Amino acid sequence: MGSLVFVAGARPNFMKVAPVLRALARRGRPFADVLVHTGQHYDFEMSGVFFEQLGIRAPDVSLEVGSASHGVQTGRIMASFEEYLATRDERPRGIVVVGDVNSTMACALVGAKLGISVAHVEAGLRSFDRAMPEEINRVVTDAVADLLLVSEPAGMANLTREGIAAERIRYVGNVMIDSLVEQLPAARALESAGRLGLGRGEYALVTLHRPSNVDDPARLGELVRFLGRLAARMPVVFPVHPRTQAKLVELGLHAQLEASPAIRLSPPLGYREFLGLMEGARVVVSDSGGIQEETTFLGIPCITLRTSTERPITVSHGTNMLVGEDLEAAWSAVERVSRGNRARAEPIDGWDGHAADRVVDALISAWR
Repeated sequence: MGSLVFVAGARPNFMKVAPVLRALARRGRPFADVLVHTGQHYDFEMSGVFFEQLGIRAPDVSLEVGSASHGVQTGRIMASFEEYLATRDERPRGIVVVGDVNSTMACALVGAKLGISVAHVEAGLRSFDRAMPEEINRVVTDAVADLLLVSEPAGMANLTREGIAAERIRYVGNVMIDSLVEQLPAARALESAGRLGLGRGEYALVTLHRPSNVDDPARLGELVRFLGRLAARMPVVFPVHPRTQAKLVELGLHAQLEASPAIRLSPPLGYREFLGLMEGARVVVSDSGGIQEETTFLGIPCITLRTSTERPITVSHGTNMLVGEDLEAAWSAVERVSRGNRARAEPIDGWDGHAADRVVDALISAWR
């Protein structure tokens, strides 16, 4: 059937690629699979440890593009990926991209320009906020992809509204949940919270990395004060993204967080360590996309510090509370959780740990 080139470039991609590669292996590798790591996330904490814990083999190709502005990084990925494809002995049957990072869009564009079929895993998600770089990546990738593999019902409606032909769309469910289900026993066994002296349901877990929250000094200062207020209510565990760490240090805010005995700062964590902390938290405060899905599956309240979400089912059927930029609304959500008033997650079609098998079915059906 020819070979498939799978592209991963940043931390969220690895949780989506890993289960699909495992599903292909269970089927006896109906396609030869080649794994390309663009190097968009290039340090061990953000990349290497995920390969280890998720059981992903070493990349067959590493482009090592590194960090840069969006335009520069996207251009580097496109040039390096096109050069790699040009050096191959045979033309791949297809390119599989996942998620919504710069690597996703860049490699999809290269494939489309070279006339190579492209499949997009997690297609159709829309926040309708063009100020988010990820939204641009999603829209462009879906416009050029040949096979659109959808993770939640809103994705089907979005693609239909945008005029995508029905025969190009497949509902497969959420492959990130496959990784969560597979890794949850090992994550629990680590007892990450207990190692910090914390009991189950006693603490808040925090992540912050989006430019809208960490690039503006005034906004970041407000968030640091909010975390201090939160720490007066319950212990706070805060694995700090490198981007956020740099901003906190630059603005002299890191020392304020360190001074609080109830705030535990750490570098970025491995997938299992973070999953174990998330599964045992009373509440998660975040601006992440994937965490909205994971907390919904786990039934953990999630306060999302964003004005929009590309995953609306986590609000309508899950435990996600979208509070926008209003930190008083965020505090009201904290108080509701503290009183035990929390939404119950409803089952979501395809969020069952078997989405990767449906991805492989779709690839075989379309690209046999």
